[in-house]
Amino acid sequence: MADHPLDNNQAEPSDISHALDVEQLDLNLYRSRNLSLPFEARGVFGGQVISQALVAATRCVKPEFALHSYFLLSASASAPLLYYVDRVRDGRSYSTRAVRAVQGGRTVFIMLCSFQIPEFWHPSRQWTVPQAPRPEECEMDVVHIRRWAEQPDQTREGRMRLLALAKAQESPVSVKFAGDSINELDGRWRFMYWMKAKTTRQYPAAFQKKCILAYITDTYFLPVASNISRLKRSVSEGPTAFGMASSLDHSVVYYKNDFDCGDWLLFVMTSPAAAMGRAFCSGLLYSKDGALLAVVNQEGVLRTKIRAPNEVTSQTKARL
Repeated sequence: MADHPLDNNQAEPSDISHALDVEQLDLNLYRSRNLSLPFEARGVFGGQVISQALVAATRCVKPEFALHSYFLLSASASAPLLYYVDRVRDGRSYSTRAVRAVQGGRTVFIMLCSFQIPEFWHPSRQWTVPQAPRPEECEMDVVHIRRWAEQPDQTREGRMRLLALAKAQESPVSVKFAGDSINELDGRWRFMYWMKAKTTRQYPAAFQKKCILAYITDTYFLPVASNISRLKRSVSEGPTAFGMASSLDHSVVYYKNDFDCGDWLLFVMTSPAAAMGRAFCSGLLYSKDGALLAVVNQEGVLRTKIRAPNEVTSQTKARL
């Protein structure tokens, strides 16, 4: 997970079609056309890698699906990714595809997709959508960040960072914070965001479900773990000083086909646990009318800047 000094913080494109675009090189081989490095990120935005791999897999199969993906190394934005699709199995109801993303001769990402022909005649149920303010009642995140930067008690360093963060919000996904809450009985802290793709004009509904929604599912997801752990970027050292966060694995299970990623979707997130330098996040994505669209889980690296204890030898660290 090394940093990439050649990367120049290439911003995410504002049009989702550019973020998802891949070029077919062979029957089961695709290549990214562009990659973006978000603000203060160690590598390419994970949602972009997931969605591009999914575009490649989708072009090699007919029906609907679920996915599970694994991030092995940070990907650089300075060179394209090659997506190798393995047509693992084709059954009557399910098809399986495996995708490897390769850069510089190294596999940086792998994904398993289970495609299913929908069976609408079986039982259907879901958790009720939590109460949240309507999208029109919430403020765009970029506006909130800019106002935060102009607070009179804000340091010059903090203001510059927030303004840079606001500029980095020019991504394919619009975001509005819808609130957070803590359950007093079990201590569960929940965050809610309204999200939508800025443009979906080039894609049919089925493609939106498979690919654009996958891009959205990695937006603001892992940061929920650092927020609940009360880690702060403004602290230089100690147990509350934010060190790094990076995705390890990401899964999405889809339960609806008829929705529009160009309309506001409510992403409800929580993080049940963090320990040993790792954190787990879980999320539910709802349509504006309350239909549960997808269940999302992610595990990631979550570290502070605190140093390892002295009893941990250099040899042990090398094995870690």
